[in-house]
Amino acid sequence: MDHQPAYSITTASAQQAPVRLHQPTALRMPVHEIPPGVELVTLPGGVRTLAYTQPPTAPPAATAPTAQSIPAWAKTTALLVPTTGFGIGAAGVGLSYAAPGLIAMSHALWAAVAFIATGGAAAVALIRRCRRPAPTQITQNITATGLFGRANGTINQ
Repeated sequence: MDHQPAYSITTASAQQAPVRLHQPTALRMPVHEIPPGVELVTLPGGVRTLAYTQPPTAPPAATAPTAQSIPAWAKTTALLVPTTGFGIGAAGVGLSYAAPGLIAMSHALWAAVAFIATGGAAAVALIRRCRRPAPTQITQNITATGLFGRANGTINQ
């Protein structure tokens, strides 16, 4: 599309001296300070002013969405998920096969704990028994005559 303006547009190059406008209230600005996209133009009435000369941009036409690349972290996660899942599944199968042996080992460990506890209690009781002195043997001989008679006795150690 060839765009031809209805009026002539003049521009100033960067090597020219500062532009002086013919209007008394206009600001004076060096050409190298003019921002990009802004140019000095002469309007149809002969007035020179700064203006944007770029044609308006049309909104972009609706296009079909394009396929975007998959991020690296998503690829890594997608590859690790099945591996992790199969690993957990294999561990579950292994535990199910090992369950009877694990139960037997658990019972054996509890039996060992009970044996150790019983042996410890027996050792404590034996040590206490050995440290206590033997009780003294006392023999008594008592004799009495009649139902209400006086009783006599001897004590032997």
